[in-house]
Order: sequence, then structure tokens, then C-alpha cells
Amino acid sequence: MQDKNIMQDILMLEKGVCDLYMHGAIEASTQNINQTFKSALDSSLTMQEGIYKEMESKGWYTTEQADGSKISTLKQKFSNMN
Repeated sequence: MQDKNIMQDILMLEKGVCDLYMHGAIEASTQNINQTFKSALDSSLTMQEGIYKEMESKGWYTTEQADGSKISTLKQKFSNMN
């Protein structure tokens, strides 16, 4: 298995972990449990960002610059929904 594939798998797993921690925080029955999930989520988000930055530095994860006109159009669309 190539390094790129391994990193993609790790990134996807970390995103899944973040999703689980977020739902744990939402469903927590006490403030203590909520805070524990939020702390774990923050740590996982930091880890996910590190993985992403490493992949980006190797050219394995690229993003496009968003077109400003498309952003304006979407803002307009969703602001009219209220």
C-alpha cells in the first residue's frame, strides 16, 4: 500500500472519529460528559488538520480557490431563505 493511500485512510478514519465525538457531545447527558466529548473532539480536529496539512504539503490533497461570484450567489440564495 502506498503512503498516499495510507494517509487517505487515516484522514477518513479521523474524520469519522470527529463525527462520533460531535454526536457524543450533542447527546451527552451531563455537563461533565459533554465537556469530555468536546475536549476529545477538539483534539481530533487538531489531529485531522495536521494530517490534512501533511497531505497537502506532499500534493496529495489539493483544494481549489472558491470563485467569489459563486460564493456571493450562494450567500444571496441562503439569506433569502429566512
